[in-house]
Amino acid sequence: MPEAGALRTVLAFPSTYSVGITSLGYQVVWATLARRADVDVRRLFTDQGDPPHGGSRSRGPALDLFGLSLSWELDGPVLLDLLEQQRIPIWAAERGDRDPIVFGGGPVLTANPEPLAPFFDAVLLGDGELLLPAFVDAVQEHRGAPRAERLRQLAQVPGVYVPSLYAPRYGSEGELLGVEPTEAGIPATVAKQTWRGNTLSHSTVITPEAAWPSIHMVEVVRSCPELCRFCLASYLTLPFRTPSLDDGLIPAVEKGLAATQRLGLLGASVTQHPQFADLLSWLDQDRFDDTRVSVSSVRAATVTPELGRILAKRGSKSLTIAIESGSERMRQVVNKKLATEEIYAAARYAKEGGLTGLKLYGMVGLPTEEETDVEATAALLLALKKATPGLRLSLGVSTFVPKAHTPFQWQGVRPEAEKRLKLLAKRLKPKGIELRPESYGWSVIQALLSRSDRRLAPVIAAARGRHESLGGWKQAYRAVVESSHTPSETPPAWEEVVHASWSAERVLPWQHLEGPLPVKTLVSHQAEALSQT
Repeated sequence: MPEAGALRTVLAFPSTYSVGITSLGYQVVWATLARRADVDVRRLFTDQGDPPHGGSRSRGPALDLFGLSLSWELDGPVLLDLLEQQRIPIWAAERGDRDPIVFGGGPVLTANPEPLAPFFDAVLLGDGELLLPAFVDAVQEHRGAPRAERLRQLAQVPGVYVPSLYAPRYGSEGELLGVEPTEAGIPATVAKQTWRGNTLSHSTVITPEAAWPSIHMVEVVRSCPELCRFCLASYLTLPFRTPSLDDGLIPAVEKGLAATQRLGLLGASVTQHPQFADLLSWLDQDRFDDTRVSVSSVRAATVTPELGRILAKRGSKSLTIAIESGSERMRQVVNKKLATEEIYAAARYAKEGGLTGLKLYGMVGLPTEEETDVEATAALLLALKKATPGLRLSLGVSTFVPKAHTPFQWQGVRPEAEKRLKLLAKRLKPKGIELRPESYGWSVIQALLSRSDRRLAPVIAAARGRHESLGGWKQAYRAVVESSHTPSETPPAWEEVVHASWSAERVLPWQHLEGPLPVKTLVSHQAEALSQT
């Protein structure tokens, strides 16, 4: 039970309850706050929420903290609707002492918070296990101070970025020259915080109303050692971390299986946990015969007949592997350490083990990609179908979108990707292979949000109410450009943000925010990738 005077907090998620409660990151943040006696936290989703904080205070705000977990760029505009619903000014500059501190976290905000920065008082960069306790402690310690002083103190907490205390500088042509502190004593850069404990996260809420009903999720690995050059999940979350089997994974699994018989093993590459085979053997015991186990994406080279057999025995129907491309050259470009024969073997082992489906993930529009590389993807799928008759194949395919803190952050979205999605559909659908393409148009908007600076914030505000249509975004962008008068107000040309490849010397909107690897390392990784022929 929260104690008297606990921080009145709302933790929001920019989607429905069923989607939000399936987010392991959101669950962990909520549970971390809920365990504190000095925090009274209520959840808020777009379709429902916990009962609001009741009563009134003779002094001070009705709400102390409003937090948002953001894991998808396109959910950004929903923040503004949620703020208005709580009667909180959407612009941080318009909030006063009686308004809550609005904070956010998650991979989107850790990678590049700048497009949304004017809406946040504080952004938590990195892993919540470290950041949240330090952030809440600082809020408590200074809660009686004026708002400006509270923000100055929060800016001293490692990993807490206070956008109002940093200002972008622009050149006469509108080029970004830097983002720098506005006051003495404010750190020039803010570094992402990395949790290095033995335990990772697992579900704290199990409900039939979740998008994955009644599932207990256990994080098996964090980050990925493969370092595919486009991959935010790998580069932004380095180093690769794995909890021990006996002290971390098994207790986490046992805890959930006391409440449900559905288990989800999560991670960017779960089968690369050094003790994953031992975990599988443990799950092969007779006492788990009624347990259904599902596994997120696995590395193709780690698929074995034993993996297929145990997953089929535990209720899984299919395996998911990311191949990125059917072209060996393209896999070398993106550093996907995967031979074509290993893909065939994964399909063969999945079928031999008793699984009925294989889901593959790929991309189009990658740097240096040619149409022949896309034809190679189609050819691989058709050959797999012939080599493993009866195994249901599906290909999920997206357009490459540049992400901050990865080697391909300097590369733009390639317009020819739209035509190449259609090419795959033409080759595969008539042959009975399911194709699940992501919208090219929405990939363009995703790139706009992932690559922009603060000048996009007015566009996000203007797009509200029409942000679910591509035309709405373009109209909002045009309207803001036409109404702007100075380089510090005018968003750069759409083509420049979305499609242009940038020089490695260019000042990036997120350059004052330190990721796991220095820029010179990312530059060398990009050079290595683009040198592949």
